[in-house]
Amino acid sequence: MPWSNQSGGGPWGGGNNQGGPWGQGPSGPRGGGNPPDLEEIIRRGQDRLRRALPGGGGSSKLLWLAVGGGLVLLWLLQAVYTVQPDQRGVELRFGKPKDEISMPGIHGIFWPFETVEIASIVERQATIGSTARSANPSAGLMLTGDQNIVNVAFAVLYSVTDPRAYLFNVANPDETVRQVAESAMREIVGRRPAQHVFRDQRPAIAAEVKQVIQTTLEAYGAGIQINTVSIEDAAPPAPVADAFDEVQRAEQDEDRFKEEANKYANQKLGAARGEAQQVKEAAAAYKDRVVKEADGEAQRFLSIYAEYAKAPEVTRKRLFLETMENVLRDSSKVIVEPGGQGVVPYLPLPEINSRREDKGANQ
Repeated sequence: MPWSNQSGGGPWGGGNNQGGPWGQGPSGPRGGGNPPDLEEIIRRGQDRLRRALPGGGGSSKLLWLAVGGGLVLLWLLQAVYTVQPDQRGVELRFGKPKDEISMPGIHGIFWPFETVEIASIVERQATIGSTARSANPSAGLMLTGDQNIVNVAFAVLYSVTDPRAYLFNVANPDETVRQVAESAMREIVGRRPAQHVFRDQRPAIAAEVKQVIQTTLEAYGAGIQINTVSIEDAAPPAPVADAFDEVQRAEQDEDRFKEEANKYANQKLGAARGEAQQVKEAAAAYKDRVVKEADGEAQRFLSIYAEYAKAPEVTRKRLFLETMENVLRDSSKVIVEPGGQGVVPYLPLPEINSRREDKGANQ
């Protein structure tokens, strides 16, 4: 019983609460009066609970049933949990995670000795650089291998493959991914010249960064799979952007001039090669023609010689006549051998000439 209800006084002595073992009682609340009575507070609470129960709380058994029902309901709320399709659950027994992974559906645990942690397995994105929602505006500034500074903005897409490792091996896995990604990008960019980052080797750089991030997270046992690393933008810092643009324009002009020179050289070289090939083909054709004509003349001579060997006199006369015909074809004179028989003394020479001219015109 509290000391305020004892007839003989409190633990400090004195029935009127004025004395104690040190000669005086404890000081009451300001303004005078006695301290609150704990049993009185409990009794008032029980009276209010009885009045709130159906039937006025006439039975203490009904009160205990209501209290027990509330406890059972509280236990069920804590012991039964639901895992969504894009989630995985990890149960803990006395704070130690189990090996089993809770798949989507309704599950139960023996609370309060067991609890559960839920991890989302949907693909997540971490953006680093000038477009990142970060309080550090210089997060994307990086030093290249040729001592230039570039502002790189890139995104990392990743997903959770091992919920147990994701929840318990790393304190803050999402922030760890951001820090590892930024470190990997700085490492790879620091090995390459600025030109590779600006235009030439972005896909290769992204592939190397992805490999470095994945290797580091596996060493940490983070349970995370890196899906994609994409370089969204790479630009020089704002104070030197104009100078970099001038360099880019100069390089573009250089490339254009080289292309024009190569085009002109290819055009001239192609024309020269075509002419050379034409001369070669003409020479080869002339060679074939001369060789074939020589072969033809040789074959004709051999054939004539064969006939000459058979009848020398006839062949000799035929050759003489053919030769004289070719020589005197265009001559207007008529030669008659002396003593020829059957030759008319008078020949119509003008008619012969006219006929010859008409024959030549018709041909």
